[in-house]
Amino acid sequence: MTKLVRTDSNSTDFVVLVRLLDADLAQRDGDEHAFYHQFNKIDHIKYVVVAYENDKPIGCGAIKEYAPDTMEIKRMYALPEFRGQGIATRILTELETWAAELGYKRCILETGKKQPEAIALYKKSHYMPIENYGPYIGVENSVCFEKKMN
Repeated sequence: MTKLVRTDSNSTDFVVLVRLLDADLAQRDGDEHAFYHQFNKIDHIKYVVVAYENDKPIGCGAIKEYAPDTMEIKRMYALPEFRGQGIATRILTELETWAAELGYKRCILETGKKQPEAIALYKKSHYMPIENYGPYIGVENSVCFEKKMN
């Protein structure tokens, strides 16, 4: 049974998973990776979810405040051998629940056009496409989404 644990960016398991995520993104994004990497620092993230299967960390995600009423979804990742099992959906749902508990009204996120699995996850989870925001304005490979919290 997969267990979800709320933690923060000091979690060693989270740091290890993010390194794997960054390696995957470096391959997918190629020359554009350095641009994106600058927006993905993980120091001081207060809200992190790590998924475990038999005490092995298998996936993660995080939220950080973007605006007083908005959380930004960051650092979503599942180990390749655990993809397609609903792990990312469970992590995303837990992050949304946490954001709502903290009083936030919406979640936003950016992902790359070269990550079709991520785009499918967000669409399936009722995220709506929005214009690129913040550092992603005018970035052709980026696609941004939002979801209003209930």
